Amino acid sequence: MSDYKKEYTPWQAGRSKNITFIVTKDCQLACKYCYLIGKNDKERMNWSVAKQAIDYILAHEIDFPEESVIWDFIGGEPFLEIELIDRICDYIKSEMYRLNHHWFNSYRFSFSTNGINYSSDKVQKFIKKNPTHLSIGITIDGTKRKHDLNRIWNNNDEEKGSYDDVVRNIPLWLKQFPDAATKVTISHSDLPYIAESVLHLYSLGIHNVNINCVFEDVWLDGDDNLFVEQLIMLADKIIEQRLFENYSCSFFSENIGRPMDSIIENNNWCGAGKMLSIDAAGNFYPCTRFAAYSLRSKKPIIIGNVYDGIDKNLLRPFLSLDRTTQSPQKCLDCEVASGCAWCQGENYDAADTPTIYQRSTAICKMHKARVRANNYYWNKLFRLLEIEGRKEEFEKNKPQSSKLPC
Repeated sequence: MSDYKKEYTPWQAGRSKNITFIVTKDCQLACKYCYLIGKNDKERMNWSVAKQAIDYILAHEIDFPEESVIWDFIGGEPFLEIELIDRICDYIKSEMYRLNHHWFNSYRFSFSTNGINYSSDKVQKFIKKNPTHLSIGITIDGTKRKHDLNRIWNNNDEEKGSYDDVVRNIPLWLKQFPDAATKVTISHSDLPYIAESVLHLYSLGIHNVNINCVFEDVWLDGDDNLFVEQLIMLADKIIEQRLFENYSCSFFSENIGRPMDSIIENNNWCGAGKMLSIDAAGNFYPCTRFAAYSLRSKKPIIIGNVYDGIDKNLLRPFLSLDRTTQSPQKCLDCEVASGCAWCQGENYDAADTPTIYQRSTAICKMHKARVRANNYYWNKLFRLLEIEGRKEEFEKNKPQSSKLPC
């Protein structure tokens, strides 16, 4: 058995349908980089809307042929509505069993939570009821300095950070989900704290750190150079302390930084259109990023509702998206294009017109910086493994390429 840490791969990646309930638009936090600009404490899903959504989805099995399903719950903060979620999940399980649905026993209930309510009695009762079908990620951004820079309490004039309120729940979370991953967001203001933050998360016992730069146009001159410096500093620590044997960081991947094959790899990065999201009003969206509370300047794109179903004509443009139809020529010709991500909702929101076929390139220089740091990391790691005579073992046991959730 190899002792090298494999990259974190989401459950049933590429083989599951992702269905998201926006159960509330409320949250205890007001994170400065959050793309949800319309959060509020008024729009909360009720049981009637949730039940109609489930009934519609399970009754149209032919339209959802994926072998597995991820029932995703988001907000705001989803655990603010744990009683509704508990009722939804109970109904989903009983209906999939009653209908002998092909998703029965091939499903997950998935949550990305700020972690504040994680240890509450109601949340813990829910977890104990569904121990083998849960994926729960707690968002903690790193050190107290980095986390509290952006993840601050809502309606607090002093901009009080939330680190202490989250970190106290990390031991319980890891005890229940030892292989769980956290998701870290990087923006302009916290670039200087990347290396120390990833190492800090490792020290807390978190072995899988999913980390990404925001897709919005926030990057200033020199940010890419600082990004490279931090990643090289992190690379040195990971290799010198042999952390690569037991920990993973999604910033380092062998599968980025090469030209794209325009035929084989002409796929869409984002899953918008293949996913389905439902809000409190019962509207269907191709992704949560197309709901009104996610958009700065564009109108929401609604593809149906729980009463009338999905309008497949409205969904058709999303299913025809690929790399070529939305990328400028410089992206298609880029020598380090592989691994350069995008968010379909941000593409739409940042476009000159109301189109989903205009790719935002705000993250371009940050991707190129990541490629430079990756070249440094893998060259240094492979030199070490060659000296030790273990490169062949590493190559044999490394995981296959997989994309992480956006």
